[in-house]
Amino acid sequence: LSQPSLSHAIKELEKEMNITLFHRSSKGVTLTSEGEEFLLYARQISEQINLMNRRYKDDEAPQQIFSVAGQHYAFVVDAFVRLLKQYEDHDYQATLKELRTYEVIEDVANLKSEIGIIYRSHYNRQVINAELEKKHSHFTPLISVKPHVFIYKDHPLADYEKIAPSDLDTYPKLSYDQGQHNSFYFWEEVLADFASRKTITVSDRATLFNLAIGLNGYTISSGIINADLNGSDIIARPLVSSDTIEIGYITNNMHTLKPIAHTFLEILTERLEVSVGSD
Repeated sequence: LSQPSLSHAIKELEKEMNITLFHRSSKGVTLTSEGEEFLLYARQISEQINLMNRRYKDDEAPQQIFSVAGQHYAFVVDAFVRLLKQYEDHDYQATLKELRTYEVIEDVANLKSEIGIIYRSHYNRQVINAELEKKHSHFTPLISVKPHVFIYKDHPLADYEKIAPSDLDTYPKLSYDQGQHNSFYFWEEVLADFASRKTITVSDRATLFNLAIGLNGYTISSGIINADLNGSDIIARPLVSSDTIEIGYITNNMHTLKPIAHTFLEILTERLEVSVGSD
C-alpha cells in the first residue's frame, strides 16, 4: 500500500471501530492503549485466518505452529522435546524461549508466545497477579513444591539431607539477570531477598551451572532437575524454609489455545509429576 492509502485505511478503521489507534505528532506515530489492545485482537484474527488457509487451501497437511516462553527451567525444555517428537512425521514451526520473568509475561500478553511458564510464591504472588491482570493474562497452577538448593555434586554441602540458610553463608549465590525489571518480585530465585555475602548474576542456565561447579555456588529453585538434559553434576537438596513454589503457566485471556498447546501442557504436567514423585 502507498502511504496515503495506508493512512486512509487506518482512519477508516478508527472511524468504524470508534477508537483512536495512534497518537500522531510531528515526530511520528505511537500506539494508544486502545491501539495496543486492538493489535492483540488483530493478531489473533490474522493467525486464525492463516490456520484456516493452511487447513483448507493447502494441499499438504497443515503445519503445526507453537511458541512457548519460560523462565530458565530444564523441565520446560524436556516437555518441549517430548512434544515435538510426537510431531516428527509432521511439518511444524515451533519456538522455545528462555526469558526474564517480565519478558515472559510480555511475550504472552503480546501473543508472541501462546504459553508462558513461571512460578509464584507467597513473596511475589501479589505483584505477579497484579501484572498479569494488567496484561489481560491468567496464571494456572500446575504443581507446588518446596524450595531446593541446586549445588555441584561434590559441593561441601552435598551430603546434607537438608540445607539451612545459614549453611550457605560462605558460598556464592547465583541469580539470573532480570534487566530493567530487577525487582525482587521478578527474580527467578525463591527467597530473592535472602542476604548473601557473595552474589553473582548470570544470563543463561549453562553459565549458572558452570559457576555452581567451578565456584561451589548455589541457586534456590524448585528442585526439579533433568539429568538427561543437564547431566548428573548438579544435584538438589531441600532448603529449610516454610515457603512454597507454585509452578504454573500463563495465557492471554483473549486467546484460545491450539490443540498442540494443550498437548504440551499435558506432557509438561506429566513430567512435573514424575520429577516430583521421584524426588
